[in-house]
Amino acid sequence: MSNNSNAVANGLAGAGGGIIAQIITYPLQTVNTRQQTERVAKKGLRNSHGNLPTSKKPPPGTLRQILQVLRTEGWGGLYSGLKPSLFGTAASQGIYYYFYQVFKNKAVAIAAARRDKGRGDGTVGMFSWLVVAAIAGSLNVLFTNPIWVLVTRMQTHTQAERKIMEARRVAILMEGSESGLIDSTLQEKLAELDSEKPCPYGTVHAAREVYNEAGITGFWKGIVPTLIMVCNPSIQFMIYESSLKHLRAKRATNKQGSTNVAAWEVFLLGAIAKLGATVSTYPLLVVKSRLQAKQEIGGNISLRYSGTLDAIIKMIRYEGLPGFYKGMSTKIVQSVFAASVLFMIKEELVKAYMLLAHKSQKVIYSLKK
Repeated sequence: MSNNSNAVANGLAGAGGGIIAQIITYPLQTVNTRQQTERVAKKGLRNSHGNLPTSKKPPPGTLRQILQVLRTEGWGGLYSGLKPSLFGTAASQGIYYYFYQVFKNKAVAIAAARRDKGRGDGTVGMFSWLVVAAIAGSLNVLFTNPIWVLVTRMQTHTQAERKIMEARRVAILMEGSESGLIDSTLQEKLAELDSEKPCPYGTVHAAREVYNEAGITGFWKGIVPTLIMVCNPSIQFMIYESSLKHLRAKRATNKQGSTNVAAWEVFLLGAIAKLGATVSTYPLLVVKSRLQAKQEIGGNISLRYSGTLDAIIKMIRYEGLPGFYKGMSTKIVQSVFAASVLFMIKEELVKAYMLLAHKSQKVIYSLKK
């Protein structure tokens, strides 16, 4: 198989594996995004103007949150933003794996050329894998960031609407206490507020909202932490490729015959690789989600971020370091499982593609005779 067709095969297999993994783990992703964007003040911070809301109740666990969303919003709440997410996953994985394979082929060719000149053993080192994954990841981010801005908005829409309604309720109660409204008038206003339902929130609505808030640049919100987070798949692929190479080399040394890796082994290597990458880069993921979610929540300045640095400073000031690790356990389960499924399916699809390509070449060759 040629390098170009190899790159195409990896691109298509990556897209297919990504879509399947996304559908399976999407409810966890939705809950995780809501956990990341939930603001709760750190202990000792008074609930005064400009500060975050405080809460005596600890946040519910992931399973309870899933059941809560199902009860109040139905399955649609857990799968809000799925359509653009699937498109984004297909585009993201396709772009990433295509460019990853293209630059991987170049890295292998450079290593072979160095070996021919008497430098090195012809294998690609860890640093080269890191650079290859970083370049592919950066190109992927630049192309697909607008899709993920819309997905984040759609996943957190109900959460944002609830906060806005709570702020309006507080304003009505304060107005009633200050102006001396009679109970019937106050109850009427509260009943009117309760009767309001969140308007349908589709992809077009989300795109219009982003554009009205920040113009075309709004679609690239969170681009700075997202670009920095390119190190996540870089670390992931460095661990994965190095582990895979070590496993194959060990089998070749032990003379076990085939150096092929089984699907369950790929699953396990993918899980280990993603776990290491997720734990090390999670704070950046929280900052990215905060920037991409709806900013105008009430009049509280601590809930709005003008940029990456502003978000980091306000999170440290109002929430402390634990704020950067909100929902990490959910993310670990979701991302590790999704990555494992993705790697396993991708490898099987590439094998199937190569088998079909080989058979088609044999058929063409026999017809030419």
